[in-house]
Amino acid sequence: MYRLWLTFAQTATICLGILFVVATLKPEWLPSKTAVPVEVNRAPVAAATDKCNNAVSYSDAVHKAVPAVVSIFTSKEVSRPRNPFMDDPLFRRFFGDRFQDESQRAFSLGSGVIISPSGYILTNEHVVEAADEIEVALSDGKKLSAKVVGSDPETDLAVLRVDEQNLPSITLGQAEKLRVGDVVLAIGNPLGVGQTVTMGIVSALHRTGLRLNTFENFIQTDAAINQGNSGGALIDTSGNLVGINTAILSQSGGSIGIGFAIPVSTAKQVMNQLIATGAVTRGWVGVELQDITPELADSFKFGSTAGVLIAGVQRGSPADRAGIKPGDVALAVNGKQVNDPDSMRGLIVALAPGREVRIKLKRGQREMELAVHVGKRPKLEPEPE
Repeated sequence: MYRLWLTFAQTATICLGILFVVATLKPEWLPSKTAVPVEVNRAPVAAATDKCNNAVSYSDAVHKAVPAVVSIFTSKEVSRPRNPFMDDPLFRRFFGDRFQDESQRAFSLGSGVIISPSGYILTNEHVVEAADEIEVALSDGKKLSAKVVGSDPETDLAVLRVDEQNLPSITLGQAEKLRVGDVVLAIGNPLGVGQTVTMGIVSALHRTGLRLNTFENFIQTDAAINQGNSGGALIDTSGNLVGINTAILSQSGGSIGIGFAIPVSTAKQVMNQLIATGAVTRGWVGVELQDITPELADSFKFGSTAGVLIAGVQRGSPADRAGIKPGDVALAVNGKQVNDPDSMRGLIVALAPGREVRIKLKRGQREMELAVHVGKRPKLEPEPE
């Protein structure tokens, strides 16, 4: 009996050892356990023509607009500060001219939008400012040399031209029909990573007073805009251009959801003049404008905050010749009511020099209307470095 039990135990031990070796080295030799199917919910397979499956996708809009958005690479020569020891005769005696001023090139990155198949590209003025070499990279990777047709620092817009025909151009939309809450997409080359699309909504319209440009009427969006996006496209969900991405508010330098774009209506007006003449001509009457705050209204006994205060009048200007005086309150321009300096300035600069504009004023308790012959706005003088 003992020998039988010993034989059984040895046989069982050997079989378990063999099973262990096979399970470790060749598990596929062992019979597998049949898997129990788990029921899951599956979405129905949509037909190729079924648009319901893409109801929340903006792929068609992106596909339409992306070929017209380009990357812009610029470079310019900058000089290093002169070494102060170069003026020391003793220093020059021992070291000669080995420490001459050195120049180096500064590189920058931006984006642009092709607005004509004949090679016109719209971008920001600060993207190409002072650049002596400009290269444009198309969405298919092709690179072209570009030249500046004209630029307008007061709106931060510029037009470039490349020697190429039949380029894919974007369709201009209607920014005036945008509403707060509408979905928009930003396309550009942020931080040089390559063409990128981000999504957001229109956060606000007609943003002014940001001191980014002389003339401001920004579309605010929370679509991510970063360095390199400047000059790129802000499109609607149909793929139409509604704005040129321009700036962000950020302490870190990265997007925090407060971005600004120039409306396509403004961009179109500036673009047409730049292409036609290389510069933008604006109307001017020579007045300094100021908001009427409740405190100011009480102090000067205006009775209300309606209108815009004429804080100053330039001597010899069209406004001066027409009889406008500091302290007057402008109420309307050519019948259009004005409530802030930006709205009044916008109405005046839109007029061609030489035209007559009628400005409704309030002087003391008396209202009057004066005719002013619009002059040409002086060029913006660059700030000293």
